[in-house]
Amino acid sequence: MTRLSKTLIATAAFAVIATSALSEAAWDFKAGMAYVYGGPGKMSAMAMAPAEKNHEAMMKHAKKVPENTVFFMDNGTLYSASGRLDPTGNFYVN
Repeated sequence: MTRLSKTLIATAAFAVIATSALSEAAWDFKAGMAYVYGGPGKMSAMAMAPAEKNHEAMMKHAKKVPENTVFFMDNGTLYSASGRLDPTGNFYVN
């Protein structure tokens, strides 16, 4: 295999990995929808009831997620940490 072929294959592999990592990071939250973490492997989404009373009840118990909050799984448990990830995935505390 020529050096050019190896370089092209390596570049293509890196592009696939980078694209896959970036696409997994993009969440598309929509207004009027609720997203629920129900435990390991259990995520669901459903439309919220549009009634004003329902909205008020949820907002009464809601907490704003701070900027630079990182969510991750460890041994089947969802965690969050305040900080940021660099492009290579290394974590830094703000």
